[in-house]
Amino acid sequence: MTLKLVTAGESHGPGLTCLVEGLPAGLELDRDAIDRDMARRQLGHGRGGRMKIETDRAYVTAGVRHGRTLGGPIALQVANRDYTNWEERMNPWPVEATVPEVHLPRPGHADLVGTQKYGLTDVRDILERASARETAARVAGGAVCKAFLRTLGVEVVSHVVQIGSVHAPAVDRELTLADFDGIDDDPVRCLDGDASREMVQHINVQRKANESIGGVFEVVAFGLVPGLGSHVSWEERLDGRLAGAICSIQAVKGCAIGDAWDVAGRPGSQAHDEIFYDAERGYHRSTNHSGGLEGGMTTGDPLHARGAMKPLPTLTKPLQSVDIDSKEPAQALRERTDSCTVPAAGVVGEAMVALVLADAYRRKFGGDHVDDVRAAVDAYRARLRQG
Repeated sequence: MTLKLVTAGESHGPGLTCLVEGLPAGLELDRDAIDRDMARRQLGHGRGGRMKIETDRAYVTAGVRHGRTLGGPIALQVANRDYTNWEERMNPWPVEATVPEVHLPRPGHADLVGTQKYGLTDVRDILERASARETAARVAGGAVCKAFLRTLGVEVVSHVVQIGSVHAPAVDRELTLADFDGIDDDPVRCLDGDASREMVQHINVQRKANESIGGVFEVVAFGLVPGLGSHVSWEERLDGRLAGAICSIQAVKGCAIGDAWDVAGRPGSQAHDEIFYDAERGYHRSTNHSGGLEGGMTTGDPLHARGAMKPLPTLTKPLQSVDIDSKEPAQALRERTDSCTVPAAGVVGEAMVALVLADAYRRKFGGDHVDDVRAAVDAYRARLRQG
C-alpha cells in the first residue's frame, strides 16, 4: 500500500486541485483543521499583495462522506480569487481579445529553461505552473496526511531558523512539541523572540532596497515509531525521500537531516548518537545528531529536516535578462511578488514531510480501514517493547 499526492493548476488560473490516493477508509477529517493549514501557508512578514486577495480554503469534492474518508482518492480544490483579474489572460479556452506574450524570463526561475524544454514562445505558459502558488494545493493534501498521522500519535510542526543573514541561536536541548505552542503568532514563525525581531527588521531593510530574502526552515515530526523506511534499497531510504520532498518545494535548494552539515566537520565521537537501554525506556539516545534517522530508517526520536530556500527570483528591481523573441538585452519580468516566504515555506515543508511519513506508514502497516492501521501499529509497538 502506497500513498500518492498529485496537484494540478496554475497560479492565476481558475483554481488548484490536489488528489490524494492511498489513505484508508474511516479516517475522520476536520474541515477547520485543513483550512487552518491553508491560512498558515499565507502567514509571515514579507508577503506581498496576493495574500490580500486570496483567502484560501480547501473544498473536498471526492473521497469523503460525512467527515470520514471512503478509501478512494480524495480530491480537494482551492479557488484562485485573483482569476477574475486574469480571466482573459488565463482562460482555459480561446478568447476574442489579443493577449500579448511574455518574453522576459527571470534569472533563477523556470521561465527560460521551461520555454526551451517545451518549445514554447510565451514565458507565461511556464511561470504559471512553476509558481509557488501551486503549494496551496500541496498544503491541502498535506493537511489530510497530517490527520492520518495524528490518529497514529504523530505531529508534524515547523519553525524558521534563518532569514537572510540573521540566524536564530542553536537550541542546546531536544525540542518538544510544547515548544511550538503559539509559533504561528510570531511574525516570522521563529522560536526565539530576539532573533524574530532581527529577522523582521532585516526583511524591512532588504525590501526597501528592492531585494528578496531567503532563509532556512526546519520541520520536526514527533511520535514516530522506529523502523519506518528501509536500508535495503536506495529508493526506500527515508533520508532520500525526505530530501527529495523538501527540495521539490519552489526555491528550496538544499535539505539537511539532523545536524548534517555540522557533523560533516566533526570527529565521529561527536557526530553519532550513543545508544543506551533501561527497562523503563527501552533503547534510547541522549543526543539526536542524526535527526531521527539512521540507515535510512526512523529511530523513534524526533525527526528533523531543514530546507534552505534561496531568495525569490521575482525582484521589484529586475535583473538583467534577454528578450526571447528579439534576443535583445532586457530587464526580467516584473510581477507582483513577496519579499520573503520562508515562514510559509515551513508550512509547505510540513505538508511534504507529512506526505512522506504517511506513505511510510502505509507501506509498513497497510490496512483498508484506519482501525486496521492503528491495530497494526499497536501490535508493532508491543513487539518492540518485548525486544
